Amino acid sequence: MLKIAPKNARTKRILQKREPKIEENVKTAIFIRGNKTNQIVNEALTDLCNLKKPYSIKFSKKNNIRPFEDETSLEFFCQKNDASLFVIGSHSKKKPNNLVFVRMFDGQVLDMIEVGIEKSIPIKDFKTRKCSIDVKPLFIFNGELFESSQIHKTFKNMLLDVYRGKTVKSIDLKGLEHVISVTAVSDNKIYFRVYIVQMTKSGQKTPRIELEEMGPSFNFILKRTKFAKEEVHKQATKVPRTLKPKKEKNVNVNEMGDVVGRIHVGKQDLSKLQTRKIKGLKRGTDDDFEKTTQDKKQKI
Repeated sequence: MLKIAPKNARTKRILQKREPKIEENVKTAIFIRGNKTNQIVNEALTDLCNLKKPYSIKFSKKNNIRPFEDETSLEFFCQKNDASLFVIGSHSKKKPNNLVFVRMFDGQVLDMIEVGIEKSIPIKDFKTRKCSIDVKPLFIFNGELFESSQIHKTFKNMLLDVYRGKTVKSIDLKGLEHVISVTAVSDNKIYFRVYIVQMTKSGQKTPRIELEEMGPSFNFILKRTKFAKEEVHKQATKVPRTLKPKKEKNVNVNEMGDVVGRIHVGKQDLSKLQTRKIKGLKRGTDDDFEKTTQDKKQKI
């Protein structure tokens, strides 16, 4: 990434805010229209941008962006707006109703996933209550493909990056206003649904939860992908030492999640070990042993 030398104190403060941090800021996402779009793509960009607010920027003008052919324009927008996430919408005969999800690292493109909108219903068509701005969603990923397929794993991680919001230690139950459900129907088809949480009285401490579809609703078709190289991916997912848990000596966690420890003690003298005074454990002489055997024979 190109480094800019600050010319004044204001520029220096801005650049300091953009420097790498141990705990990252909320990532900003930019939603861009391509050279040609239609109503379906425009509504999809608007709805996805609204779900991301206030950490989203939507460009109203059309831009000649082809992320799989040329990445320079994305790197320019990334540096200018301090954004690391992009959603680019376009429409053509070969690729109708197209969206490209892009993720950046250190001012360069990390990975990209292209999806086509097979079916969509915008938020405005759902006559339900809408969620508030800057509220963390609850994510549900349905399907084994999100654990086994590399494309689905990356798409899952990318959606979490876009909509995870601020990192918090605890969440109030009333703060869970909406649920984003992502279902892997087949190898190339994914359903994206958003539900509003309705809380009603249950007669107990916790309320009764009901989900009502809020929108938007999308049926995505997976298309082209571009993943980062292994070296770049390792660098992007590297965890700072300060965030790594401190390793305790002689303490491990087994497969069941139980903490197992090892204690080192000195050498023990077992000859001085105090035991219960049981008749069978008492030491006897050889004469005692012969007497007991003779007594047993006489009884027989």
